[in-house]
Amino acid sequence: MERRKFVKNSSLFALSLAGAKLANLTFSPQTLAQVKELKFGIISTESQSNQRPIWEPFIKAFSDSIGLPVKAFYVTQYVAVIEAMRTGDVHLAWYGGKSYIEAAKRSKAEAFAQVVDTAGGKGYYSHLITNKNNPIVAQAKAMGGDKYVIKNASNLTFAFNDPNSTSGFLVPSYYVFAQNGVDPKKAFKRLVFSGSHEATALAIANNQVDVATNNNESLDRLQKTNPKARANIETIWTSTLIPSDPIAYRQDLPADLKQKIRDFFYNYKEAKVLEPHGWSGFAQANDKTWNPIRELDLAKKILELENKENMTAEDKQKLEEFRQQLKAIKSN
Repeated sequence: MERRKFVKNSSLFALSLAGAKLANLTFSPQTLAQVKELKFGIISTESQSNQRPIWEPFIKAFSDSIGLPVKAFYVTQYVAVIEAMRTGDVHLAWYGGKSYIEAAKRSKAEAFAQVVDTAGGKGYYSHLITNKNNPIVAQAKAMGGDKYVIKNASNLTFAFNDPNSTSGFLVPSYYVFAQNGVDPKKAFKRLVFSGSHEATALAIANNQVDVATNNNESLDRLQKTNPKARANIETIWTSTLIPSDPIAYRQDLPADLKQKIRDFFYNYKEAKVLEPHGWSGFAQANDKTWNPIRELDLAKKILELENKENMTAEDKQKLEEFRQQLKAIKSN
């Protein structure tokens, strides 16, 4: 899931052009009545060839329930879903926490549901992982994977997945690096962004990098899709609990359509469709459910500025703005 590039593809370029023309697009009930289908955005936690078989049955059930064709919108980067919702090319989406707070900020996204795992939980964990045969395993586990990575970063290759990933970027960026005053862009022998949780896992399984980010849900998924690769992966660090993924629609969808959408998500329990995702259903939620992610994002930015040498006047102004934003969220 949830669920943080080497090249930018042409579809992103097209989305950027569309965004320049259609920013702040607002639907009216009359306009939406003419839409022939809803587009459902799906963040790129793994390859489309793996995502499509588990998403299409869910998309069909969703379409049948609301009486309107629904089309899945698959992408190669998280930002493509955020941008597509901003321009109105996507009406609702499955996000991770970090990508959702970005979409809420600039794409009129409004969270209304939260995924619930098969054990009834509403959270998951970020991990640092390495190949089980990498010589660093024993020392990393003995010292603590986060501490080992900080101490030995200059000798390690490291992979995040996507800058808009919660578990694949934001959480380890804060807890492993920002809290220790380390800039990962400068610390490692080589740093890459692989694009998805699946890609970081395979990079580790194939010994392409020493350490990478991931999460427990994606590793459980890998056990089903590529058990041989999963067997080569060792977890060396685990984060605190992260709020599970949001489902969000554009704020300006008609109220009656929003109600149909909510009714479907709150009541859908089909195990054979949900279990491949690692879910048992969806709980009611709202935008504030992901305030802990906003706090984490701001705390990371604050620490990075505080640890910066020779802060400029602009840096100091940003620092104060971030502190005020954090204070506002905590008092809300």
